[in-house]
Amino acid sequence: MKKNICLTVAYDGTDFHGFQRQTNASSVQLCIEQGLSAIFRSPITIYGAARTDAGVHARGQVVNFYGEGSIPTEKIPYAMKGYLPPEIAVLSARDMPEHFSVRHDNVGKHYCYTIDNQRIHDPFQLRYAWFIRKPLDRQAMQAGAEILLGTHDFSAFEGQNTTPMNPVKTMYGIILTERGSLLDIHVIGDGFLYHMVRNIAGGLVDLGLHRLEPDEFRRILDGRDRTQLGATAPARGLCLEEVFYQDQRMQQVLQKLQIEQIGEKRK
Repeated sequence: MKKNICLTVAYDGTDFHGFQRQTNASSVQLCIEQGLSAIFRSPITIYGAARTDAGVHARGQVVNFYGEGSIPTEKIPYAMKGYLPPEIAVLSARDMPEHFSVRHDNVGKHYCYTIDNQRIHDPFQLRYAWFIRKPLDRQAMQAGAEILLGTHDFSAFEGQNTTPMNPVKTMYGIILTERGSLLDIHVIGDGFLYHMVRNIAGGLVDLGLHRLEPDEFRRILDGRDRTQLGATAPARGLCLEEVFYQDQRMQQVLQKLQIEQIGEKRK
């Protein structure tokens, strides 16, 4: 009898053309499916909680698939090490109820966009952060983040040429924290449009550089017109941190980030 198996996966997305399987390009999904198919000795199709773009990373992507074999579920991460490139790792595996879906049963996602904000770039962050030389006004960026909290039509933050989706999403938290010269923009919400987090990051950077004022930013959100917003932030700074399946876990992460932010304000 086939089991519904759920995996948590991490990957460096730099050299992949996104998570989703491509016909003529490398993808994270294809690599994982090939490894699982070898282990289970039958074709395996996985379903991902998020379809990260080319160049986007993940620490907590979640996938599920249906498979039948003799390998114990908890041994799958170790078995997959021999079939995956070093840029991809299966962190954990567990059996789930038959009708569980990583895509439809999650209650929210946590993305983090990282900016390297200093005079000289850090070579070790080139694959994982957007380098911005000019100082960013953190207070202006936080003011913009607060404008986006709650439930809104995010059409102004949607990437172009995308499959139509419901643009109404709820943002539970948009929190800025710092790690030395690195500025992290944590975005936690119930769902996201194509390029939405990268467009949020780009808009907040425009506020931080005083290319936009908060009132203008609010008008862009209310106007629902993508052409009024600036450039999309580069893919390399974005990472899918976690997919939530329990409200309690999501609240724990939100509270932790809020404490970090409050601590920084007191310095």
